[in-house]
Amino acid sequence: MAPPLLRRRPGSGRTRGVAPSTALLPVVLAVVLATAGCGGSVELATPDLSPGESRACAALVAALPDTLAGESATETEPEGAPGAAWGDPPLVLQCGAPIPEEFVETSECLVVDDVGWFVPPEQEADPNADVEFTAVGYEPAVRLSIPAEHRGATSAAALAELAAPVTEHLELVQPCL
Repeated sequence: MAPPLLRRRPGSGRTRGVAPSTALLPVVLAVVLATAGCGGSVELATPDLSPGESRACAALVAALPDTLAGESATETEPEGAPGAAWGDPPLVLQCGAPIPEEFVETSECLVVDDVGWFVPPEQEADPNADVEFTAVGYEPAVRLSIPAEHRGATSAAALAELAAPVTEHLELVQPCL
């Protein structure tokens, strides 16, 4: 397998039709914090999605791999929630995630195999912090939350492995480069 294509460019603007939402941010953060370092089932947020977003998220989830960056799938709840998890502590993918408050028109994105992922600058700057990668250019937006111990090669591999399902099942509305 070829190594993932990584490049960084300034952001190309706020995504069209995707307004920043802070309503789900506390829920998503609580899910990540509550599940970090614990075994068993990972609880996912259940965002309020339109019928089209629900169909896109269901297609994405159905196409996700059984292993991600060498980590095995972990059970999630509630059943049918738009996301998945792998490993312990878990890498958690959430479809229908809100656009991070920190994302602005001039934000930079990490581009992995043609998918732009926004990382809040404070998380990127602290190598010991958990990190949230959000594909802000897609509708619905997708967030991959990665515990600090999985940063580096594991996170790069995970983002590369998620590129195909994201581009095949979600609508690109504004590239985040």
